[in-house]
Amino acid sequence: MNGFTHRWLAPDPGDEAAALRARKPTSGASPSAVEPLVERLLWSRGYRDDSAAATFRDASLKDLHDPSLLPGVDDAASRLLSALRDGETVVVYGDYDVDGMSASAILYHTCLAIAPNNPVRTYVPHRIDDGYGLHAGALEQMAREGVKLVISVDCGVTALEPARAAKAAGLSLIITDHHSALPDGRLPDCAGIVHPRLGSPAYPYPDLCGAGVAFKLAWRLMTMASGSAKLSEPLRNVLLDCLALAALGTVADIVPLVGENRVIARHGLRRLRHTAIPGLKALIEESGLAGENIDAERVGFTLGPRLNACGRLGHAKHAVAMLTTATPDEARTIARELASLNEARRKTERAIFDEALQLAHDAGMTSDDRRAIVLAGKGWHAGVVGIVCSRLIGRHYRPTILLEDREGVCHGSGRSIDGFSLIDGLQACAPHLTKFGGHEMAAGLSLPSANMPAFVEAFTDYANSKLTPASLTPSLAIDCTAHLHELTPRAVRQLQDLGPFGRGNPAPRLLLGGMRVARPAQSMGAGGKHLSVFVAQGDAQIRLVGWDWGSRRELLRGGASIDAVVEPAVSTWNGTNRVEATIVDLRII
Repeated sequence: MNGFTHRWLAPDPGDEAAALRARKPTSGASPSAVEPLVERLLWSRGYRDDSAAATFRDASLKDLHDPSLLPGVDDAASRLLSALRDGETVVVYGDYDVDGMSASAILYHTCLAIAPNNPVRTYVPHRIDDGYGLHAGALEQMAREGVKLVISVDCGVTALEPARAAKAAGLSLIITDHHSALPDGRLPDCAGIVHPRLGSPAYPYPDLCGAGVAFKLAWRLMTMASGSAKLSEPLRNVLLDCLALAALGTVADIVPLVGENRVIARHGLRRLRHTAIPGLKALIEESGLAGENIDAERVGFTLGPRLNACGRLGHAKHAVAMLTTATPDEARTIARELASLNEARRKTERAIFDEALQLAHDAGMTSDDRRAIVLAGKGWHAGVVGIVCSRLIGRHYRPTILLEDREGVCHGSGRSIDGFSLIDGLQACAPHLTKFGGHEMAAGLSLPSANMPAFVEAFTDYANSKLTPASLTPSLAIDCTAHLHELTPRAVRQLQDLGPFGRGNPAPRLLLGGMRVARPAQSMGAGGKHLSVFVAQGDAQIRLVGWDWGSRRELLRGGASIDAVVEPAVSTWNGTNRVEATIVDLRII
């Protein structure tokens, strides 16, 4: 079953019938009763007994695992606590994305709370000049400056040579990371490694991001420093601010928002509006979100891009300073600079997108017989091309690689689609590449400019061998069917309470079948880019909003019959609550 934009993966009617038989909905019985529509959706997502469904709905802080279960955390916390008590200079070595920045700030504020007079500082490499991860030269320089302990966040698990250099320089190195270790199992030789996927016994939840790992280490460090699982009020407040930072990293790093990640995101996002960290306050105020409820969408589209812009077009050390050492006045100045950088990033992104889109069309890379986009351009900013890859996938659904061609070297990023491993594709083309790394959905790479023509053909051939023309239409997973009369404000609010939404826990998508267009669709926005249409089913009626659906307005004439996949929401206007829904996809029937 296909709509205008997606292949629909509709639920099995038998499964929905089973959900209705298995549950005994108590709609209306009490203020806490769960609506039948919510029960069906939870069933479709695999929460098929009352206990699992209740745990998911509640997502309590009590559901966080004991931090001492994290492999390597006790040894790392003990070493770090010893350094703080002995007055050793400690450096938190982070990454230049939001996850790395947040993780750096978590450990900085934790160390400061435990040992206010101890010398603790942060370090983050330059995205373009230095590249990702630990660097031997930087570690050796720190040793010369008298640093005794370096603790990495969000990087380092594959840094064999930098770890050797640190050891030779007399530097104690602790690595905290969440990325994949080397395939051959080799690990850096260092004072300790904290990683949710390494060690025995295995950690109960392996999908923490870098900031999540840092948060668990911070928590353990505080309990160890206190000599008790119960923290003092000042330490507890710092840990809650660290939870807000961990939520930033968790949402921005697009890890699955289930299990511990969802608990961290849910409660950390709530803490953001009450944070005591001057840099977070300044970032929120400059973004126009002061006093607002900050959800995952606002982190993903407002706060996160401003922080990332610093690492993409400038130096991430300024954003890290904002989140750590900056005074309120300094933080406001940096926050304004981030806003300017983000606007520059948008302009750069738009220019590269327009040029790349035209080049892809001209090269036939948007046709069914060439199932990948691989391009290099002069003057394309390597810190921005990854975002443009994602935008091109939104327009032409296929693996996409964009590179900056500068001084005989092409360097950049790639993004993938469901069902295609980008890292496997690069591995198949390794003879053409100087270096590459990443995972199934995202990767970085570089190669000599002279190798580009051969690499383009080799990668395209590989993509063609793994993808069919049908693969170039994105699929749309539908949670369950619904009837318009079920979309009450109460039911929709309960659906929204299943957030925060993101990877692994998308916003609820409901199939509304057999509706008729009650009034012809109307255009909205500049140039009629969007549309609004009222649809009916029996006696129930609802307004659907279609962002970027304006070109299809004439198809939605009065009386037309449609099926639609929607994301419902409650809007409030003049004190009145009304359910509306955003069109994800639809079809004329």
